[in-house]
Amino acid sequence: MSNSSEISSELHTLRDYLRWGISEFGRAGLFFGHGTDNALDEARVLVLHGLNLPLDLDPALLDARLTMFEREQVLQLIKRRVEERLPAAYLTHEAWFAGLSFYVDERVLVPRSPIAELIGQGFEPWLGGEYPLRILDLCTGSGCIGIACAYQFEDASVDLVDISLDALNVADINIARHELGDRVRAVQSDVFDLLSGEKYDLIVSNPPYVDAGDLATMPAEYQREPALGLASGPDGLDITRRILREAADYLNDNGVLIVEVGNSCIALDAAFPLVPFMWLEFEHGGHGVFVITREQLLENAASFA
Repeated sequence: MSNSSEISSELHTLRDYLRWGISEFGRAGLFFGHGTDNALDEARVLVLHGLNLPLDLDPALLDARLTMFEREQVLQLIKRRVEERLPAAYLTHEAWFAGLSFYVDERVLVPRSPIAELIGQGFEPWLGGEYPLRILDLCTGSGCIGIACAYQFEDASVDLVDISLDALNVADINIARHELGDRVRAVQSDVFDLLSGEKYDLIVSNPPYVDAGDLATMPAEYQREPALGLASGPDGLDITRRILREAADYLNDNGVLIVEVGNSCIALDAAFPLVPFMWLEFEHGGHGVFVITREQLLENAASFA
């Protein structure tokens, strides 16, 4: 990257810095997949954040000139994105999920699950018209899935569960941010270990599911995320096996389990060929999310043992 003082003397407008950021990202060969999927959107997020401007900025302001202080702010963000391979969300401490803003930092994964689409649909038809009063977001990370569920189901109480105290500290920030402390709580537990006696109508989980091969070849941006939230054994299914084995004990009658396993969906089908996983399709992209009912979990308990 060129000398900052030289750059700031040649670039003047917001549009200039957007264009320059896109070029720098292309030259550096960055990977996009943490809220954006291209250099333009990534540069837009960082430039507008550095200027304290909204993402829906009026295009008429693109030709506004920046002060020297503002130029330095923007340059430092772009420099860190290139040199440290930090996803933009870790630099801005903000990620969007299901239309909601969440605080994030390097203690949690950047929210990006296709489960957001299911939340917006009220998980129908998978809930069969039933209204869930108790919801568990298992392996919650930032709390985004459970908090979005709390918005969707306004009378439900939601537990955000994670083994990581660091992640739960972030989840607590987001519970407070969305003023949901009366219905949403963060609980430390290794999967179900500390949830004795709890029963839920809906369990949703985006657990660690990256297999050893994928983990070793992931782009540098993913290496900046906590490995605890990604890695799950040789085939990516260590945590998912535990969930399948134990979930029925924590579901009410007619309860439903929804789990994201990403690319490990192939390994899951191979491991449990007789289990009727319902694999979902998404209008806005994403894959590897299954639905299974409590009844089906009980019927296939021998497979999970």
